[in-house]
Amino acid sequence: MKNTAIIIPTRLGAKRFPNKPLAKINGVPMIIHVLNRAQESNVGEVVVATPDNEIFQVVKKNGGRAILTKIEHSSGTDRVYEAYIKALKNKVDFLINLQGDLPNIKSSCIKKLVKLMRNNDCDIGTLASPIVNKNEMTDMNVVKVEMEEILKGDDFLKAKDFFRIKKDSNNEKIYHHIGIYAFTNTALTKYVKLPRSHLELERNLEQLRAMQNNMVIKVGLSDSIPLSVDSETDLFNIENVMQ
Repeated sequence: MKNTAIIIPTRLGAKRFPNKPLAKINGVPMIIHVLNRAQESNVGEVVVATPDNEIFQVVKKNGGRAILTKIEHSSGTDRVYEAYIKALKNKVDFLINLQGDLPNIKSSCIKKLVKLMRNNDCDIGTLASPIVNKNEMTDMNVVKVEMEEILKGDDFLKAKDFFRIKKDSNNEKIYHHIGIYAFTNTALTKYVKLPRSHLELERNLEQLRAMQNNMVIKVGLSDSIPLSVDSETDLFNIENVMQ
């Protein structure tokens, strides 16, 4: 079948930045910027998964498809799975979990991840970019991925670790992790049935649930550095970039 869908999990109740998905960037809600980038990739159907009717209505108003999900999911991937079961089960082989706070992600990044997944054998795929600012190493909002080898070109290599802060790290093999994941439909189903792992809870990083259960996550190199929005300062900065 080899069909792909993009599901964007998003909610209003984020602790660090409440109502973030509807914050406007150059007059357009952030979730709509992400929706547009996903649609521009043309890799498959795009769905926004949200527990909030306000987001649901904004997506519909802007011509997108949204699915209302339960409020109490413990992670974005669990929300993605509910949307998959409700709307896409038996229709797709690959699912892209695209975080709703990446308004300037390039459609080429999404296309590259899909291509890497189709050409390689792994449970989960994701992307990373070089760290260009030393401050990122100590920024809790920037998730880092550590590799066994230096990433180049079209490499798709197994991740060694994910973290926010880590002492005594070999910086040359540490990258800025980008909030996009590709799952096979089998891997997604397996993942959501696993209990939350201790490192997932300790570091607040859901990908560690997969790694602690011996699921393989491979990482490709992004051709750009999309900015995630975790605070109002980030919102101001990205508005300037996107102008």
